[in-house]
Amino acid sequence: MKNILITGANGQLGNEMRLLSSENNQYNYFFTDVQELDICDEQAIQKFVTENQIDVIVNCAAYTAVDKAEDNADLCRKLNAVAPGYLAKVAESRGAAMIQVSTDYVFNGTNHVPYTEEEPTCPASVYGNTKLEGEQNVMSNCSKAIVIRTAWLYSTFGNNFVKTMIRLGKERESLGVVFDQIGTPTYARDLAKAIYAAINKGIVPGIYHFSNEGVCSWYDFTLAIHRIAGISTCKVSPLHTADYPAKAARPHYSVLDKTKIKKTFDIEIPHWEVSLQECINDIN
Repeated sequence: MKNILITGANGQLGNEMRLLSSENNQYNYFFTDVQELDICDEQAIQKFVTENQIDVIVNCAAYTAVDKAEDNADLCRKLNAVAPGYLAKVAESRGAAMIQVSTDYVFNGTNHVPYTEEEPTCPASVYGNTKLEGEQNVMSNCSKAIVIRTAWLYSTFGNNFVKTMIRLGKERESLGVVFDQIGTPTYARDLAKAIYAAINKGIVPGIYHFSNEGVCSWYDFTLAIHRIAGISTCKVSPLHTADYPAKAARPHYSVLDKTKIKKTFDIEIPHWEVSLQECINDIN
């Protein structure tokens, strides 16, 4: 029986991995967060992975506060770049595989057609830079490594855009949301299913893109959230990014091309509205 280590187990994706583990009970799981395993401590990782004979590491841990990262570059780099490198080295020393979750922020968002895995990276923020460095550290240190870039992640767990918009929709009579940033929402449960598909089918090393299908702006996304959640008392207006100043640059276009992951692991990806409906039904 394979032993699988899932780090960052208390986050959105980690929790979804835990939830789906019961459907994938052919493996033995170790779910850890910082209390159980500090992934910034290479010796602690080595000890944990060796003692528990880990075969696959899925790293769901990250520093994801994009604006705060601009002022906390060292901590952000430690978690997003250095720690994945440690995990990859330790995985390699055991002949284990590793799955690293990355982000659309490795691109600057100036494209107008969906990004493929071969596109040159060009991060425009501290967060994006550290995540790209993390990708490189994983790919260069572990021969059985997969990097999955995703975008606009939400879930029934933790704090995220969907929950925030439901709360604000109930609290306020009006709301302004940016319409000039285009991407695809990603239900963390669908991403977790894709990760299990990669483990079950057999690790094919490389970089992959994953999000739900379809395209929208944050404004469209908010309207859909309110419609599905039955919120009709809040007027949502479109804003320009320039009207909503933020420390870190946001990609204006971050639609990802999912062809490679669909073909390699034979997966079907739901449209973002279908998954949003599923998530909101769970939240309510």
